Amino acid sequence: MAETSRLISDDLFYPESDGQPMTEGDATRDYLIYGVEVLRLYFQGRPNVYVSGNLFIYYAEGNPRASVSPDVFVIFGVSNRQRRNYKVWQEGGKLPSFVLEITSRTTKRQDQEEKPKLYASLGVEEYIQYDPTADYLKPQLQGQRLVEGIYQPIPLLTTEAGIPYLHSPVLGLDLQLHDPYPALGLAPLPRALRFYDPETGTKLLNRAEVEQKRQALEQENVLMQQELDTLQQERDEAQHERDEAQRRAEALAARLRELGIEME
Repeated sequence: MAETSRLISDDLFYPESDGQPMTEGDATRDYLIYGVEVLRLYFQGRPNVYVSGNLFIYYAEGNPRASVSPDVFVIFGVSNRQRRNYKVWQEGGKLPSFVLEITSRTTKRQDQEEKPKLYASLGVEEYIQYDPTADYLKPQLQGQRLVEGIYQPIPLLTTEAGIPYLHSPVLGLDLQLHDPYPALGLAPLPRALRFYDPETGTKLLNRAEVEQKRQALEQENVLMQQELDTLQQERDEAQHERDEAQRRAEALAARLRELGIEME
Protein backbone atom coordinates (compact mmCIF):
# COMPACT_ATOMS: atom_id res chain seq x y z
CA MET A 1 0.00 0.00 0.00
CA ALA A 2 2.82 2.39 0.85
CA GLU A 3 4.48 1.65 -2.51
CA THR A 4 1.21 2.34 -4.35
CA SER A 5 0.86 5.65 -2.49
CA ARG A 6 4.41 6.57 -3.48
CA LEU A 7 3.72 5.86 -7.15
CA ILE A 8 0.57 7.98 -7.07
CA SER A 9 2.50 10.81 -5.39
CA ASP A 10 5.30 10.64 -7.97
CA ASP A 11 2.77 10.84 -10.81
CA LEU A 12 1.16 13.99 -9.42
CA PHE A 13 2.09 17.34 -10.94
CA TYR A 14 3.69 19.86 -8.60
CA PRO A 15 3.80 23.19 -10.49
CA GLU A 16 6.85 25.42 -10.45
CA SER A 17 4.68 28.54 -10.77
CA ASP A 18 1.04 29.50 -10.48
CA GLY A 19 0.92 30.60 -14.11
CA GLN A 20 0.26 34.19 -13.12
CA PRO A 21 2.60 37.07 -14.04
CA MET A 22 4.58 38.59 -11.19
CA THR A 23 2.93 41.87 -10.22
CA GLU A 24 5.11 42.97 -7.30
CA GLY A 25 6.09 46.62 -7.14
CA ASP A 26 9.70 47.67 -7.52
CA ALA A 27 10.32 47.79 -3.77
CA THR A 28 8.94 44.31 -3.17
CA ARG A 29 10.94 42.79 -6.00
CA ASP A 30 14.14 44.63 -5.09
CA TYR A 31 14.06 43.54 -1.45
CA LEU A 32 13.16 39.97 -2.38
CA ILE A 33 16.24 39.83 -4.62
CA TYR A 34 18.35 41.62 -1.99
CA GLY A 35 17.36 39.24 0.81
CA VAL A 36 18.08 36.11 -1.22
CA GLU A 37 21.39 37.47 -2.57
CA VAL A 38 22.93 38.63 0.70
CA LEU A 39 21.91 35.50 2.59
CA ARG A 40 23.21 33.24 -0.18
CA LEU A 41 26.53 35.04 -0.13
CA TYR A 42 26.64 34.90 3.66
CA PHE A 43 25.99 31.15 3.79
CA GLN A 44 27.85 30.22 0.60
CA GLY A 45 30.59 28.46 2.56
CA ARG A 46 28.10 26.13 4.24
CA PRO A 47 26.99 23.36 1.85
CA ASN A 48 24.14 22.27 4.15
CA VAL A 49 22.27 25.61 4.13
CA TYR A 50 19.72 26.33 1.39
CA VAL A 51 18.64 29.92 0.73
CA SER A 52 15.93 30.74 -1.78
CA GLY A 53 12.83 32.82 -2.33
CA ASN A 54 9.59 33.00 -4.31
CA LEU A 55 9.82 29.21 -4.75
CA PHE A 56 6.99 26.73 -4.15
CA ILE A 57 7.46 24.64 -1.02
CA TYR A 58 5.24 21.53 -1.08
CA TYR A 59 4.79 20.30 2.47
CA ALA A 60 2.25 17.44 2.13
CA GLU A 61 3.09 14.49 -0.09
CA GLY A 62 0.31 13.68 -2.53
CA ASN A 63 -1.36 17.09 -2.20
CA PRO A 64 -0.08 19.68 -4.72
CA ARG A 65 -2.44 22.25 -3.18
CA ALA A 66 -0.51 22.12 0.09
CA SER A 67 2.13 24.66 -0.86
CA VAL A 68 3.50 28.04 0.10
CA SER A 69 5.97 30.38 -1.58
CA PRO A 70 7.82 32.59 0.93
CA ASP A 71 9.58 35.68 -0.39
CA VAL A 72 12.85 34.74 1.32
CA PHE A 73 13.59 31.60 3.31
CA VAL A 74 16.49 29.66 4.82
CA ILE A 75 16.55 25.90 5.40
CA PHE A 76 19.28 24.23 7.44
CA GLY A 77 20.38 20.63 6.99
CA VAL A 78 19.77 20.24 3.24
CA SER A 79 22.14 20.56 0.31
CA ASN A 80 22.85 23.97 -1.16
CA ARG A 81 21.82 23.34 -4.77
CA GLN A 82 19.37 24.77 -7.28
CA ARG A 83 15.83 23.42 -7.25
CA ARG A 84 12.76 23.95 -9.44
CA ASN A 85 10.54 23.55 -6.38
CA TYR A 86 10.98 22.13 -2.89
CA LYS A 87 9.24 18.92 -1.82
CA VAL A 88 9.62 18.43 1.91
CA TRP A 89 9.28 14.63 1.81
CA GLN A 90 12.25 14.47 -0.59
CA GLU A 91 14.40 16.61 1.72
CA GLY A 92 14.28 14.57 4.91
CA GLY A 93 11.30 16.52 6.23
CA LYS A 94 13.34 19.74 6.50
CA LEU A 95 11.34 22.99 6.47
CA PRO A 96 12.41 26.63 6.62
CA SER A 97 13.76 27.87 9.95
CA PHE A 98 13.60 31.50 8.80
CA VAL A 99 11.04 33.23 6.57
CA LEU A 100 10.98 36.87 5.47
CA GLU A 101 7.89 38.24 3.73
CA ILE A 102 8.13 41.56 1.89
CA THR A 103 4.64 42.72 2.77
CA SER A 104 2.31 45.42 1.48
CA ARG A 105 -1.28 46.52 1.87
CA THR A 106 -2.34 44.18 -0.95
CA THR A 107 -0.89 41.11 0.82
CA LYS A 108 -1.84 42.22 4.35
CA ARG A 109 -4.43 39.51 5.00
CA GLN A 110 -2.17 36.67 3.83
CA ASP A 111 0.91 37.98 5.64
CA GLN A 112 -0.87 38.93 8.86
CA GLU A 113 -3.42 36.12 9.20
CA GLU A 114 -3.01 33.14 6.89
CA LYS A 115 0.76 32.72 6.70
CA PRO A 116 1.50 33.04 10.43
CA LYS A 117 -0.92 30.19 11.13
CA LEU A 118 0.58 28.04 8.39
CA TYR A 119 4.20 28.80 9.29
CA ALA A 120 3.54 28.09 12.97
CA SER A 121 1.94 24.74 12.08
CA LEU A 122 4.98 23.90 9.93
CA GLY A 123 7.40 24.80 12.72
CA VAL A 124 9.04 27.83 11.09
CA GLU A 125 11.11 29.20 13.97
CA GLU A 126 11.23 32.84 12.86
CA TYR A 127 8.74 34.75 10.76
CA ILE A 128 9.71 38.31 9.76
CA GLN A 129 7.64 40.89 7.90
CA TYR A 130 9.08 43.99 6.25
CA ASP A 131 6.96 46.70 4.64
CA PRO A 132 9.38 48.59 2.33
CA THR A 133 6.98 51.45 1.59
CA ALA A 134 5.62 51.70 5.17
CA ASP A 135 2.23 51.13 3.58
CA TYR A 136 0.52 49.78 6.67
CA LEU A 137 2.96 47.96 8.96
CA LYS A 138 3.94 50.10 11.96
CA PRO A 139 6.80 49.68 12.67
CA GLN A 140 7.65 48.59 9.17
CA LEU A 141 9.85 45.69 10.40
CA GLN A 142 8.23 43.12 12.69
CA GLY A 143 9.21 39.62 13.70
CA GLN A 144 7.82 36.62 15.53
CA ARG A 145 9.58 33.67 17.12
CA LEU A 146 7.97 30.28 17.67
CA VAL A 147 7.67 29.42 21.37
CA GLU A 148 5.95 26.13 22.23
CA GLY A 149 4.06 26.21 18.94
CA ILE A 150 2.87 29.83 19.29
CA TYR A 151 4.44 32.91 17.72
CA GLN A 152 5.69 35.52 20.17
CA PRO A 153 6.81 39.01 19.09
CA ILE A 154 10.53 39.61 18.62
CA PRO A 155 11.39 42.92 20.33
CA LEU A 156 12.47 45.77 18.08
CA LEU A 157 15.70 47.07 19.60
CA THR A 158 17.78 50.17 18.92
CA THR A 159 21.53 50.47 18.40
CA GLU A 160 23.62 53.13 20.15
CA ALA A 161 23.38 55.12 16.91
CA GLY A 162 19.57 55.03 17.11
CA ILE A 163 19.07 52.42 14.36
CA PRO A 164 16.07 50.09 14.91
CA TYR A 165 16.80 46.39 14.49
CA LEU A 166 15.64 42.85 15.12
CA HIS A 167 18.07 40.12 16.11
CA SER A 168 17.66 36.71 14.49
CA PRO A 169 19.24 33.92 16.58
CA VAL A 170 18.36 31.48 13.80
CA LEU A 171 20.56 33.33 11.31
CA GLY A 172 22.93 34.87 13.83
CA LEU A 173 22.29 38.22 12.13
CA ASP A 174 20.67 41.58 12.81
CA LEU A 175 18.03 43.06 10.51
CA GLN A 176 18.47 46.83 10.69
CA LEU A 177 16.34 49.73 9.41
CA HIS A 178 18.42 52.52 7.89
CA ASP A 179 17.59 56.00 6.68
CA PRO A 180 18.08 55.70 2.89
CA TYR A 181 19.30 59.32 2.50
CA PRO A 182 20.83 60.40 5.83
CA ALA A 183 22.95 63.18 4.35
CA LEU A 184 20.05 64.96 2.64
CA GLY A 185 18.07 65.75 5.77
CA LEU A 186 14.76 64.91 4.12
CA ALA A 187 11.48 64.38 5.90
CA PRO A 188 11.15 60.90 7.43
CA LEU A 189 11.07 58.27 4.69
CA PRO A 190 10.49 54.51 4.78
CA ARG A 191 13.61 52.92 6.18
CA ALA A 192 15.74 50.51 4.17
CA LEU A 193 16.24 46.94 5.41
CA ARG A 194 19.84 45.79 5.75
CA PHE A 195 21.36 42.62 7.21
CA TYR A 196 24.30 43.04 9.59
CA ASP A 197 26.72 40.62 11.24
CA PRO A 198 26.64 41.58 14.94
CA GLU A 199 29.98 39.83 15.55
CA THR A 200 31.87 42.10 13.16
CA GLY A 201 29.44 45.02 12.88
CA THR A 202 29.65 44.77 9.09
CA LYS A 203 26.82 45.04 6.60
CA LEU A 204 26.10 42.04 4.38
CA LEU A 205 26.59 43.01 0.74
CA ASN A 206 24.63 41.95 -2.31
CA ARG A 207 26.35 41.08 -5.58
CA ALA A 208 26.28 44.65 -6.91
CA GLU A 209 27.77 45.99 -3.67
CA VAL A 210 30.40 43.24 -3.65
CA GLU A 211 31.36 44.21 -7.21
CA GLN A 212 31.47 47.91 -6.28
CA LYS A 213 33.70 47.10 -3.33
CA ARG A 214 35.95 44.94 -5.52
CA GLN A 215 36.30 47.74 -8.07
CA ALA A 216 36.99 50.27 -5.31
CA LEU A 217 39.68 48.01 -3.86
CA GLU A 218 41.22 47.52 -7.29
CA GLN A 219 41.26 51.29 -7.85
CA GLU A 220 42.76 51.78 -4.39
CA ASN A 221 45.45 49.22 -5.19
CA VAL A 222 46.20 50.96 -8.50
CA LEU A 223 46.57 54.32 -6.75
CA MET A 224 48.71 52.77 -4.03
CA GLN A 225 50.95 51.13 -6.61
CA GLN A 226 51.28 54.45 -8.43
CA GLU A 227 52.33 56.12 -5.18
CA LEU A 228 54.86 53.36 -4.50
CA ASP A 229 56.21 53.66 -8.02
CA THR A 230 56.54 57.44 -7.58
CA LEU A 231 58.35 57.02 -4.26
CA GLN A 232 60.67 54.44 -5.78
CA GLN A 233 61.39 56.74 -8.71
CA GLU A 234 62.16 59.60 -6.30
CA ARG A 235 64.47 57.31 -4.32
CA ASP A 236 66.21 56.16 -7.50
CA GLU A 237 66.70 59.77 -8.65
CA ALA A 238 68.03 60.78 -5.23
CA GLN A 239 70.42 57.81 -5.24
CA HIS A 240 71.55 58.74 -8.75
CA GLU A 241 72.28 62.29 -7.62
CA ARG A 242 74.25 60.99 -4.63
CA ASP A 243 76.20 58.63 -6.86
CA GLU A 244 76.90 61.45 -9.32
CA ALA A 245 78.05 63.78 -6.52
CA GLN A 246 80.33 61.02 -5.18
CA ARG A 247 81.78 60.46 -8.66
CA ARG A 248 82.48 64.18 -9.10
CA ALA A 249 84.08 64.36 -5.65
CA GLU A 250 86.34 61.40 -6.39
CA ALA A 251 87.29 62.86 -9.79
CA LEU A 252 88.14 66.18 -8.14
CA ALA A 253 90.25 64.49 -5.47
CA ALA A 254 92.14 62.54 -8.12
CA ARG A 255 92.84 65.73 -10.11
CA LEU A 256 94.10 67.52 -7.04
CA ARG A 257 96.44 64.64 -6.23
CA GLU A 258 97.83 64.90 -9.74
CA LEU A 259 98.59 68.54 -8.97
CA GLY A 260 100.32 67.57 -5.71
CA ILE A 261 97.52 68.86 -3.57
CA GLU A 262 96.36 66.53 -0.86
CA MET A 263 92.88 66.93 0.55
CA GLU A 264 92.64 66.70 4.32
